Amino acid sequence: MSARMLPVPDGLDGMRVDAGLAKLLGLSRTAVADLAAAGDVLLDGRPAGKSDRLSAGGLLEVTLPEPARPAELVAEPVEGMRILHDDEDIVVLSKPVGVAVHPSPGWTGPTVVGGLAAAGLRIATSGAAERQGVVHRLDAGTTGVMVVAKSEHAYTVLKRAFKERTVDKGYHAVVQGHPDPTRGTIDAPIDRHPRHDYKFAVVAGGRPSVTHYEVVEAFRAASLAHVKLETGRTHQIRVHFSALRHPCAGDLTYGADPVLARKLGLTRQWLHARTLGFAHPADGRWVEFEAEYPDDLANALQILRDEYA
Repeated sequence: MSARMLPVPDGLDGMRVDAGLAKLLGLSRTAVADLAAAGDVLLDGRPAGKSDRLSAGGLLEVTLPEPARPAELVAEPVEGMRILHDDEDIVVLSKPVGVAVHPSPGWTGPTVVGGLAAAGLRIATSGAAERQGVVHRLDAGTTGVMVVAKSEHAYTVLKRAFKERTVDKGYHAVVQGHPDPTRGTIDAPIDRHPRHDYKFAVVAGGRPSVTHYEVVEAFRAASLAHVKLETGRTHQIRVHFSALRHPCAGDLTYGADPVLARKLGLTRQWLHARTLGFAHPADGRWVEFEAEYPDDLANALQILRDEYA
């Protein structure tokens, strides 16, 4: 255990303890709430609850647990993961559902990095030990195309490309109802949900987030949209379409209709990273890759075409 003493800056005056301390320490609000519940957060010498308000100039005393050990990389084959391209600098793959990109505390399932290691593929050693070569991510419940760096040069170039938004990321999403207009841009800031730390929401003062979309096929109950991301926030597409009241079909976390989800046989959001284009780190030539729909999404789409058109 370690104790820290933090004066409350003017910018956090009036903010809740959980929100303010999360910003100061870089922790999640849930983690701060747990600390407060355990009596490990003192404000001016008195135990503070997560919803208490901070006052500028006050003194916070926080007792922090020892940091958790980094998640260990386990090399194990990943069923359904397909290699789309492999050369000296990069490996491009189609990620199946239920697979995390890299190990993380609490995750016990398969990972992309572990699957590549099991396949004998050498990847870049840059980055934390458990996520070497990772330059971008997909949620465990989202399928589709992604690239992993194999050389140190590729890691540097691709990390910069994603940061500078020169990568072309194309997604397909089946969303409930019919977005109006059928082609548009969603420009709305995203941050942690104010009440549910496990998900995100459009929040004033959140991180700038921009999603472009175009409906390419309409059905009676839903629409198939081609989506381009200008930014890459966690759950961005899911949050933005939920905010439009057109959540991804099957996405119960963000307000999807469970009846429609059952009819379509969906146990997760209908969202797929369809295409990925970028300048190849070896010579700068533009390359593009495409991942086919997995069976669950393809079957749901066929049901829509057959029964809901």
